[in-house]
Amino acid sequence: MTEAAPSTIALGSRFAGELNELAVPWQAEEAPEPELLVLNEPLALDLGFDPTYLRSGEGVRLLLGNHVPEGATPVAQAYAGHQFGGYSPLLGDGRALLLGEVEDARGRVRDLHLKGSGRTPFARAGDGRAVVGPMLREYIVSEAMHALGIPTTRSLAVVSTGRQVRRESMLPGAVLARVATSHLRVGSFQYARATENTELLRRLADHAISRHYPEAAAAENPYLALYQAVVTAQASLVAQWMLVGFVHGVMNTDNMTISGETIDYGPCAFLDAFNPSAVYSSIDVGGRYSYANQPVMAEWNLARLAEAMLPLINEDQEAAVPVAVEALGAFRGQYSGAWFGGMAAKIGLETAGSGPSGAEAVTDLVDGVVAILRDGPVDYTLFFRNLAKAARGDLRPVRGMVMDLAAFDAWAEQWLAVEPDAGLMDRVNPVYIPRNHLVEEALAAATAGDLEPLWSLLAAVQSPFDERPGLERYAEGAPGDFGNYVTFCGT
Repeated sequence: MTEAAPSTIALGSRFAGELNELAVPWQAEEAPEPELLVLNEPLALDLGFDPTYLRSGEGVRLLLGNHVPEGATPVAQAYAGHQFGGYSPLLGDGRALLLGEVEDARGRVRDLHLKGSGRTPFARAGDGRAVVGPMLREYIVSEAMHALGIPTTRSLAVVSTGRQVRRESMLPGAVLARVATSHLRVGSFQYARATENTELLRRLADHAISRHYPEAAAAENPYLALYQAVVTAQASLVAQWMLVGFVHGVMNTDNMTISGETIDYGPCAFLDAFNPSAVYSSIDVGGRYSYANQPVMAEWNLARLAEAMLPLINEDQEAAVPVAVEALGAFRGQYSGAWFGGMAAKIGLETAGSGPSGAEAVTDLVDGVVAILRDGPVDYTLFFRNLAKAARGDLRPVRGMVMDLAAFDAWAEQWLAVEPDAGLMDRVNPVYIPRNHLVEEALAAATAGDLEPLWSLLAAVQSPFDERPGLERYAEGAPGDFGNYVTFCGT
């Protein structure tokens, strides 16, 4: 650690002050031998934090929650949630703390939040701790998602605690410091509704409008406008997940943000071979949150948000229900439009085409490419990058990936006839994603004390669209002996 630079960090406590019923003041567990493993310097600078200070002894203690800036009020947030379909009236931050809020370089309010900082009153049977591997997974995947242009919470730092934590074996403990535009969740509204305190529910909604959707305040029904905005944000977010082959793994209502940012990278992964039924979570035994189910589950979660917000939409519940149902009904069209437009771009086409017949042709080509993907175990990411080569005249790489050559050739003839834009394809189809085998390689090495594989993987995924010599292994699929991939949440 470096010598301490003067601290200029000031954290607000707006959430704790405005919504004290949802906040329990709490202190992080002391770390016996802290060591900074990873610091996101560009993000630190964007937040107005001096990286030199964050690398100092006091700065590292701040990233653990062991040093609290003057005026800050760390809190554990209360929320409820449906977990795998079952309702829990009280969940909350069992191993996390909101340190406070800060304004970034663009004047946006951002939360600074800790994960793995020790037991809180919401910990139940958990130890409140986290370990190095899962915290670095969140760092890798959240930064990859950010680089892909997908709304996400971001990782500021991972600090090892110097404490061994019992999981399947004894593993090195760590704390993740992450940043979000807020940590308001569907579960936050469920908790407020369960208190039967409409005034609290209203204050929560006003807080969400102020933080995320200020234009809703001017609407005839601000709370309906808030709900509609969340539906739109989530439809866009999940479409973006689907387009890059991301599987969240635990889409419980406490893991769906009001902001429309991806949160909680626990049992998550990216598709290798295209598989609509892909599940990577060790606890999702029924496939509730499989790849193809993600839009359905998002809509289900939004229905639970509507239920929580009914008293705000209209004091007369019988009058509120049809209004909420109509607002939720917009999700499918918004999601389908976002996904279809994105898939058309992935094959180098504009959504509308040229006239009605052109639009119909685009629809046929999108349907056709999905059929090709479904037909056999095709590497999802590599398929679209090789398809861009086909758009430039070299069909061999992509043609060598498919099972039904006759079907592919017939489709490709129609596709090439409309002159797909290879440049557009390169801009929307990544070369590098956090390949599951490479993530595991990096995490295993980091747990053993070697961070070099982590740095190399981050260098690739933080510029996902730019193919670079020397990074060929980061663009390749999993080796044949990698087997079925399973991830764990780290609790």
